[in-house]
Amino acid sequence: MTDASTLNSDPDRLFFAYWVPNVSGGLVVSKIPQNTGWDLKSNVRYARTAESVGFEYALTQIRFTASYSAASQHESVSFSQALLHHTEKLKVIAAILPGPWNPAVVAKQVASIDNYTDGRIAVNIVSGWNKSEFHSIGEWWLDHAERYRRSYEFMKCLRGIWTAPEDEGFTFAGDFYRFRNYKLSPKPVASPHPEIFQGGNSDDAKNNGAEVSDWYFMNGMDLEGFRTQIADVKERAKKFGRENIVKFAVNAFVIVRDTEEEAIRTLQEIQGKADVEAVEAFKKEVQNAGASASNKQGMWSTSTFKDLVQYNDGFKTKLIGTKEQVAERIVLLKSLGVNLVLTGFLNYEDEVEAFGKNVIPLVRELEKQGRGKDEAFEIERTGDVYRK
Repeated sequence: MTDASTLNSDPDRLFFAYWVPNVSGGLVVSKIPQNTGWDLKSNVRYARTAESVGFEYALTQIRFTASYSAASQHESVSFSQALLHHTEKLKVIAAILPGPWNPAVVAKQVASIDNYTDGRIAVNIVSGWNKSEFHSIGEWWLDHAERYRRSYEFMKCLRGIWTAPEDEGFTFAGDFYRFRNYKLSPKPVASPHPEIFQGGNSDDAKNNGAEVSDWYFMNGMDLEGFRTQIADVKERAKKFGRENIVKFAVNAFVIVRDTEEEAIRTLQEIQGKADVEAVEAFKKEVQNAGASASNKQGMWSTSTFKDLVQYNDGFKTKLIGTKEQVAERIVLLKSLGVNLVLTGFLNYEDEVEAFGKNVIPLVRELEKQGRGKDEAFEIERTGDVYRK
């Protein structure tokens, strides 16, 4: 097996991440057996395996209440820190929800963890979709535009606190947050600051990606959906001189089997054994939240019942087939402008390692051949699988 440092030596490579299962219920809302633990010991094992086979990022989840089949939930920042202390190279992205968290607390907490771990923590700012969760913990439920505006200020504050000159400190007067000459010490190790991820489908999310986040997370979608969304965010980013700075990540649920037929049967079994009550409850929450977006295109606004059996429309990304088919589709995504693929699996005990050993090397070999750079070529070769 190729050493991970050799495997990931090309600066133009596509990055691989995985969802950290720090909530119960696995990565699909289905009654199919899932060989995936949500406890720390299991997750330490997954993290060590992942970094040894080529994964460079991991994303923890944030839930404050039981929802979407996750009856129990470990907190994201402390869980991220625990994984970082058990790994050496993996970068862990901690999910942060404005409202319950204040940017001063997050900036301080993350800066400290960044120092402890040589610059290996990042944050994913999520604006929230679960109205009942906010009500349960005594937080105001804002409308869609206001939630994203709060997230905008949150990210501006994080960036400002982390990078403000030490002699001046950080000053900010917004509608949600205010600071006056706040001086953070020590500053983060990461330069210029820990990476900031955020995502969505709405105009509000795209504007945040264009101006303030380093990474823009996308749900799974069809070919034209990917092309249109990437082009849209880049066009908006031109206003801020950031069209070549913001990077793109896509969610994907991965099913790799010896034959495409076997992979599709696994998908059908997952969807056929869906937890109907949990999926319908989630569908009601997120589609109400998405419908309130100004363009009516919030995350999950067009998702079907079968799509919603997996987090963030991961089935739509079509990484379902043989290892060769999945590698080909990944380089197509790269040609469209995707910089990172966020993976989820049915059986973490086996499939994290299998993906690293069997798929990532194939992608790296295709990249060495120059694949993933010519969008027209990749669409001609593989694009039909993504069309509506």
